[in-house]
Amino acid sequence: MIGRLSGTLLSKAPPQVLVDVHGVGYEVDVPMSTFYDLPSTGEKVALLTHFVVREDAQLLYGFLTEGERAAFRALIRISGVGPRTALSVLSGLSVADLAQAVTLQEAGRLVKVPGIGKKTAERLLLELKDKLGPQLPAAGGAPAPADHAADVLRALLSLGYSEREATVAAKQVPPDAGVSEGIKHALKALAKG
Repeated sequence: MIGRLSGTLLSKAPPQVLVDVHGVGYEVDVPMSTFYDLPSTGEKVALLTHFVVREDAQLLYGFLTEGERAAFRALIRISGVGPRTALSVLSGLSVADLAQAVTLQEAGRLVKVPGIGKKTAERLLLELKDKLGPQLPAAGGAPAPADHAADVLRALLSLGYSEREATVAAKQVPPDAGVSEGIKHALKALAKG
């Protein structure tokens, strides 16, 4: 398996780049987040890679950061999400934005990515919630109130409430409420409405 390439950047034609590694040119597909941060052609570049072998092709995907590669790998593990869709998601959202969308269960952010419909966005949020969501509070310290709101929202969604109902109810929870108290408050609000 090819895990990293280091060489000279020969050409850039989104979403593909050509990297010369000791006389061998590797065609590598990259998300736009990586593409925009690449050096000029003729300069040295190092890319973390993910190698895919299919019956009809061998494909190499490249990333400047470990976070991008980890998000890509988490995305392609989801049934029905291939490398092209994963690249599209990472081209439309940064890893931090994706993690925040997952944590807050914001399907609207994912639907804005070309090729992602409402059902796919909801499936991505559900599948990624334990994989990307916990990475978000990297600033350290106590969890932010938004973390409690996200937990309340996830609880309501898992209880079968629609995204709209759950979002409206979660917004009515006092910001200083804990998760269990917030869920009780949200359920009371839903019972009244």
